[in-house]
Amino acid sequence: MTKMHRLKWTSTSAGLLLAAAIGMAPAGATDCPRNDTLGTSRVLSVDAKTTPQVGLKSFPQTLPLADREVVLTFDDGPYPPTTAKVLAALAQECVRATFFLIGLPASEHPDMVKRIAREGHTIGHHTWSHPFMARIPFDKAKTEIDRGIAADEMALHGVSTTTPSTPFFRFPYFEQTQAQLDLLQARGIVVFGADLWASDWDEMAPEQELKLVTERLAAAGKGIILFHDPKARTAAIMPAFLRYLRDNGYRVVHLVPGGPPQKNADAH
Repeated sequence: MTKMHRLKWTSTSAGLLLAAAIGMAPAGATDCPRNDTLGTSRVLSVDAKTTPQVGLKSFPQTLPLADREVVLTFDDGPYPPTTAKVLAALAQECVRATFFLIGLPASEHPDMVKRIAREGHTIGHHTWSHPFMARIPFDKAKTEIDRGIAADEMALHGVSTTTPSTPFFRFPYFEQTQAQLDLLQARGIVVFGADLWASDWDEMAPEQELKLVTERLAAAGKGIILFHDPKARTAAIMPAFLRYLRDNGYRVVHLVPGGPPQKNADAH
């Protein structure tokens, strides 16, 4: 699954930061058996009441990150051959990230879904089949959301429910309608855009992707970064990218839900 090529890299003026509850890292969240790792700096609690939509590439506001703080996010998995390599790189540096999973591959690879969670990462949702959500009827879009959440929850917990245990969602291609945004906000689900991305949906060598994303991060100084764990080039650069973060004084922030989602009437 790829993002639209028309989504070009452009500077976006930062809007007002929405208030968010910043949780203290729970015991062990930043512990690491190795002293020379990047590590996870802190844990940030996010909920739909205070931060319903975040990410400057799609919305006028983003998360309240300090300079040189980054949030690592990965879309379109799980895809075991490359997701496993990404997880290994994150584990080597004791870093935690957020994975926005597509329901169909999640249903096909439940062991990988469980592994992502077991290794301390946050699991968000990315529809059932990755359609262009702004181009389909509302009822079909709602089914995509619900079926994707239910598949992720079944893979993770063995229970099919449309009430997500982690109420985080990202639209495929960053396409959405206001009605869809209103639906998710009413259900207590945070919608994530991104502040910068690696453009790993474009054909390029791993070295080109690494250069592109590090240059964009140097220009932005902080933010929510979008990668795609099914992309082999992204899996290949992840160790070097994490070393870049460590060597240049960046700190990784781990996201967790800050409040319970609203019960969906269609939950089962």
